[in-house]
Amino acid sequence: MIAIFSDTHSSRGHELEGAAVTAAREADTVVHAGDFTSEAALEAFQRECDRLFAVHGNADSAAVRDRLPTARVVEAGGVRIAVTHRRDGGETGLAMFGRSRGADVVVFGHSHRPTVVETEDVVLLNPGSHADPRGNRPGFATLEPSADGTGGLEGTIREPNGTVIETFDVRTGTE
Repeated sequence: MIAIFSDTHSSRGHELEGAAVTAAREADTVVHAGDFTSEAALEAFQRECDRLFAVHGNADSAAVRDRLPTARVVEAGGVRIAVTHRRDGGETGLAMFGRSRGADVVVFGHSHRPTVVETEDVVLLNPGSHADPRGNRPGFATLEPSADGTGGLEGTIREPNGTVIETFDVRTGTE
């Protein structure tokens, strides 16, 4: 399983609870799209996750920015994930970012709004914010191998208590 988070905005720690902390602990790979805000939050995530791949966001401290890239590509579970906090150009800019990196999924944050947009060749995924939803539903996402054996992935955005917000499918470049 791949667990996906963004926009923690904490000075204390990871702020994970319920199904969100379980997903972070059990995932083979954890992706975070930035705005931990503090080193304490970043380090708390690192303690919870065996494999954390993160980028920094616009609200991250200088210390966090020094430790994390602005963008990265992660290959896990047969999927290629391009990660950024935000991109100019909205959905078009995010899709171009993903295509230029050969990604199946673009993970981004910034708006704190759980969002899935399926474009022709890449899925745009904002998991929302599990800790600071700012008027949106709190959220995080998971990607798991498809139960139907097609080789794709089944995605789910959930609230930290486990309530499903949205489900979606991800086709991989090998399909």
